Amino acid sequence: MTTATLSSATRSSQRSRVIRNVLRRPSAATAAGFVAVLVLFAVFGPLISPHDPDAQDLGNRFAELSWSHLLGTDEFGRDVASRIIQASRIALVAPLISVGVALLIGLPFGLWAGLRRGVVDAVAGRLADTVLSLPAMVGALAILAVLGPGLVNAMVAIGIIFAPGLFRVVRGATLAVAEETFVHSAVAIGSPTRRTLWVHILPNIAAPLLVQVTILMGVALLAEASLSFIGLGVQPPDASWGSMLKAAYTNQFDAPYSVVPPGIAMVLTVLAFNTIGDAIRDAVGLRRGI
Repeated sequence: MTTATLSSATRSSQRSRVIRNVLRRPSAATAAGFVAVLVLFAVFGPLISPHDPDAQDLGNRFAELSWSHLLGTDEFGRDVASRIIQASRIALVAPLISVGVALLIGLPFGLWAGLRRGVVDAVAGRLADTVLSLPAMVGALAILAVLGPGLVNAMVAIGIIFAPGLFRVVRGATLAVAEETFVHSAVAIGSPTRRTLWVHILPNIAAPLLVQVTILMGVALLAEASLSFIGLGVQPPDASWGSMLKAAYTNQFDAPYSVVPPGIAMVLTVLAFNTIGDAIRDAVGLRRGI
């Protein structure tokens, strides 16, 4: 068996051990189950929804809870439960877009800056400091002013705002790993920089990176809801928990409890992401004996 095969098998074993340690915690297992339910809603929503989420029934506005409408109806007579299920797709897709954009920007620059430093580290570090000095939502609104409203544009803007923080996390972790003996050995035998970064360093910073990603997923969901609340995110008639909160706020005197379903869904989802992130952090610390 080659050294590369042994290394790959060791990393696979370590990942399996971390996953087992995460799922061994009841809170993390519950959070993972909740996210799995959201994924099912997102994938099979049209089959699960009791009604068409966009079908209007103006004669049945603000209906109370019943077997026909488990969570009542909104100002257009649309079934709230069906729209909650439909919005679960946005709740997963939107954070994935923003975190994906942040990874595309922050990960390669953070790896390079942490290993090679020099000009890239200096320039990227100053740019990151500049963006981090700005209020996050103000920066996102400025980018949206250029890109225009819409879900994808909103989450790209949020991803750009997330990128400097992710860059800092990746750079710091890379600086620590770059001082390890195996990295010096790889450089000494002439390993290309690209191979050193993606084969030797990235797997060893995956744990803090994954923790940061799970935290950003929850923050991204709140950011999407905030932008949808003010009309810059998801556009009608598509459902979003943020736009549903906006409708509930507008009609708070006609349906004072309509804020509860999207609010609870959002709180539970953010809590699930954060719980999984905390469990990963603890599991990695347990594996390293911290």
